[in-house]
Amino acid sequence: MKTGRRRKLHFSKIYSFRRGKATLKDEHSQIGGPGFSRVVYCNEPDCPDVGIRNYASNYVRTTKYTAASFLPKSLFEQFRRVANFFFLVTGILAFTALAPYSAGSAIVPLIVVIGATMVKEGIEDWRRKLQDIEVNNRKVKVHRGNGVFDYTEWKLLKVGDIVKVEKDEFFPADLLLLSSGYEDASCYVETMNLDGETNLKLKQGLEATSFLQEDSNFGDFKALAQCEDPNANLYSFVGSIEFEQQLHPLSPQQLLLRDSKLRNTDYIYGAVIFTGHDTKVIQNSTAPPSKRSKVEKKMDKIVYLLFCILFTMAFVGSIYFGIETRNDLDSGIMKRWYLRPDSSTIFFDPKRAAVAAIYHFLTAVMLYSYLIPISLYVSIEIVKVLQSIFINQDVHMYYEEADKPAHARTSNLTEELGQIDTILSDKTGTLTCNSMEFIKCSVAGTAYGSGVTEVEKAMAKRTGSPLAHEMVNGGEHGKDSAGTKSLIKGYNFTDERIMNGNWLNEPHAYVIQKFLRLLAICHTAIPEVDEDTGKVSYEAESPDEAAFVIAARELGFEFYKRTQTSVSLHELDPMSGKKVERLYKLLNVIEFNSSRKRMSVIVRNEEGKLLLLCKGADSVMFERLAKNGREFEEETRDHVNEYADAGLRTLILAYRELNEEEYKEFNDQSTQAKNSVSADRDTMIDEVAEKIEKDLILLGATAVEDKLQNGVPECIDKLAQAGIKIWVLTGDKMETAINIGFACSLLRQGMKQIIINLETPEIIALEKAGEKDAITKALKESVHRQITEGNTQLTASSGSSEAFAVIIDGKSLQYALEDDMKKMFLELAVGCASVICCRSSPKQKALVTRLVKEGTGKTTLAIGDGANDVGMLQEADIGVGISGVEGMQAVMSSDIAIAQFRFLERLLLVHGHWCYKRISSMICYFFYKNITFGFTLFLYEANASFSGQPAYNDWFLSLYNVFFTSLPAIALGVFDQDVSARFCLKFPLLYQEGVQNVLFSWRRIIGWMFNGVCQAIIIFFFCTKAVEPQAFNNDGKVAGLEIYGATMYTCVVWAVNCPDGPCN
Repeated sequence: MKTGRRRKLHFSKIYSFRRGKATLKDEHSQIGGPGFSRVVYCNEPDCPDVGIRNYASNYVRTTKYTAASFLPKSLFEQFRRVANFFFLVTGILAFTALAPYSAGSAIVPLIVVIGATMVKEGIEDWRRKLQDIEVNNRKVKVHRGNGVFDYTEWKLLKVGDIVKVEKDEFFPADLLLLSSGYEDASCYVETMNLDGETNLKLKQGLEATSFLQEDSNFGDFKALAQCEDPNANLYSFVGSIEFEQQLHPLSPQQLLLRDSKLRNTDYIYGAVIFTGHDTKVIQNSTAPPSKRSKVEKKMDKIVYLLFCILFTMAFVGSIYFGIETRNDLDSGIMKRWYLRPDSSTIFFDPKRAAVAAIYHFLTAVMLYSYLIPISLYVSIEIVKVLQSIFINQDVHMYYEEADKPAHARTSNLTEELGQIDTILSDKTGTLTCNSMEFIKCSVAGTAYGSGVTEVEKAMAKRTGSPLAHEMVNGGEHGKDSAGTKSLIKGYNFTDERIMNGNWLNEPHAYVIQKFLRLLAICHTAIPEVDEDTGKVSYEAESPDEAAFVIAARELGFEFYKRTQTSVSLHELDPMSGKKVERLYKLLNVIEFNSSRKRMSVIVRNEEGKLLLLCKGADSVMFERLAKNGREFEEETRDHVNEYADAGLRTLILAYRELNEEEYKEFNDQSTQAKNSVSADRDTMIDEVAEKIEKDLILLGATAVEDKLQNGVPECIDKLAQAGIKIWVLTGDKMETAINIGFACSLLRQGMKQIIINLETPEIIALEKAGEKDAITKALKESVHRQITEGNTQLTASSGSSEAFAVIIDGKSLQYALEDDMKKMFLELAVGCASVICCRSSPKQKALVTRLVKEGTGKTTLAIGDGANDVGMLQEADIGVGISGVEGMQAVMSSDIAIAQFRFLERLLLVHGHWCYKRISSMICYFFYKNITFGFTLFLYEANASFSGQPAYNDWFLSLYNVFFTSLPAIALGVFDQDVSARFCLKFPLLYQEGVQNVLFSWRRIIGWMFNGVCQAIIIFFFCTKAVEPQAFNNDGKVAGLEIYGATMYTCVVWAVNCPDGPCN
């Protein structure tokens, strides 16, 4: 049987997963305990213990309903709405003698409305069902015994099965990686469906099972795996596997998650660990938070108000009816003789007037039920779906370069787009392109790179000074690259002093050599060599890392090959001036994470020296320098600050030599930490790394530019003119964020900045010397004082036109968001025109969003592009995802997806304004027409002594909402347009109509209702007088109820379909 081409390349040690044999005594203490009780018998389908473990099947269902539950569950969903339940009750009462109309005329409209909604939900669920069928019926090779693999459907997989997944196939369940097409059991995985990231992840099997390279090897393979119970954590996995009487620890590196795709690897063999709804991807597929617009919530209150009016009318009428009925027989005289009170039923019996009044109340409730618009909810759903289609098909929000239109992922928030008070935005990838370009660097205290950034252009424009060579680092040594477009993606560096090998002539050439070599080695990128052209391209984990490797290549240090244990470069040799091949043995990679803020590799060069190469943020790197490694510290710090002022992202590069004993001790501790299966495994690894990443020698700093997206400054300026407040929540340094703020018009010349941070010399000194409790108290007091001073400045300037901006760092924000201080902070922030939160974590982004939403009570919109923005998007009233470089996770968690930030201008100022205007007017119109109709019934009842006789034919009553007046309302909600798109953009202040809720205020709603009452009065008395008792036709007959009712009904339909009310 074909098993695919075996590869000789080894990739496992890229991430330094040394496969040593751990003692596993203390580390396995959790296995078998609570939360770690899963036992998997690999390749033993007939084992007796397999049957008693009732693990989930691999069949996955994402539908809301089943064939059996659709009818009851869908009906329950429909009748949870108060209005629908009310009409169900009145429909049931219509079958009694109390009903003023026939049962059919009451039930048919309800069936039509409920049926239409159920059909819509059924169609949506059927689409999900078809997707489930397609996924569950996919096929994968499964071991059938005796080394034979055969295709079977995903849904038939069981825990413990051995499967073979081939290149570009999806993993059918959560698998334990046993072996692969590479001899060291490594493979590449794409996790786009899980976290939206497009970069490949490297997974690594155990050395003990790496020999299982052929189908036949699995004939007698058996193993026992014990691991954690099913959970939603994508990035953790704790377990062990017993194979050939040896116990081996398992980590996330051995777990292949369902819906990931195998890439750049011919095949893998894996054991099924979690199936179906136990898999991590399904465990993560919780329903997004339910969001309802403020207009919809207010609409519910109006419905309750109408219920109060309905019951009041029925109550008043029934009391009057009871009194009149009791007086019908007065001393034998029949006042209402036509009702025959002397021989009437219970409904008109003067002797039981109280009971008759109660019965009349029920009759009146049914009769006046037409005050409640039965088709309102269905009509609104139709209108919102059509509005969403208009948004999706707007060519002005189509991004041609990426072939991505706008996409309204939910249709129930369209009118909310017209009421946004505050926008909370990510920076990288949202305001900027997240397409990094290497533009400047500082090496050995000398600044290189003559490019001019967009922030520098904006600063020059703001100050009125022309762009000149003097403002560019490097003086006259390079040509200004402003206005020239980089021909190499990720590289926009210009400086003749170190380009084309000229760095050999620099005073510190040996430092530049080490600097460029570090850029070429210290990374996790994978090279791909084009066999036709010989050009090398790179698959990197981030745009920054790709930019560094490309810069090293362009400056003479080309990384072109990686194996399991080595990195190969083409280096420019200082002695010969020619490129030579150099091989560096790759011993360890200490990965980057958000807490470490740095990355290191340990290599052995051809001379046998052990080198630790490290790059990281300035906040963690300078403190790790050795005393003899700070020669260029002062100049480098100055350059880093200048780069930050220019809006660039910076990293510090440093190295050190290691001795053999030091490395051996580190490697032993690192292996022990990696083999641990305890919950604090990552902490242990970080602690080991901390011990060796010290006494570094500074080489220099890099600076990459993340350019602003096209149209961002103009968009922010227009949104600000519309009165929308904009907050930027970023992980960047404060200086970088401030300058980006100026470049994108968030900060403007003359705007007073209120800066809140904890970087004062007093605080820094206290942190070095003080106790933890004392430090916390001092930090909190400092933040409190700064916020108080800011509020004082705002109060002092009240009445003036002075604009303020508050800028706060993540450390200060941590204290500002505490319960006893967050109201003060919010008061300060709301009083400012712009807010920038720097160095903020994903959790802080979500907390700030919640603070603004709940603290102000106004509508908030969050916009972001990465996985770290998901919490913020879900917390806001509306989440907008940017479908950018960081994958699709933000888009998958958003309500609306757009490709560029600038499209937000049209989305809000045009579509938001239109949708809010249309929905508000439509809802008001619905209540207006029902009030008009309902009050004509009430007035007729009053004129007829509240006898319970309807003025209209049964089917006239039923078809009023469903047929005669529904289409005009829907047309109003879909096509009404007070101003064109051009004027919406030209006069952004029109947007305030929605922010201030002008069109859906109680005053306007009551105005519509009062207009309905007035029209009902006019129509009733006009029709009454028009057909007064007199000869009506040639036979001398007077107008009866049918003619009178039809006349009044016609007048009502014409009046409400041609309104001249508060909407105009």
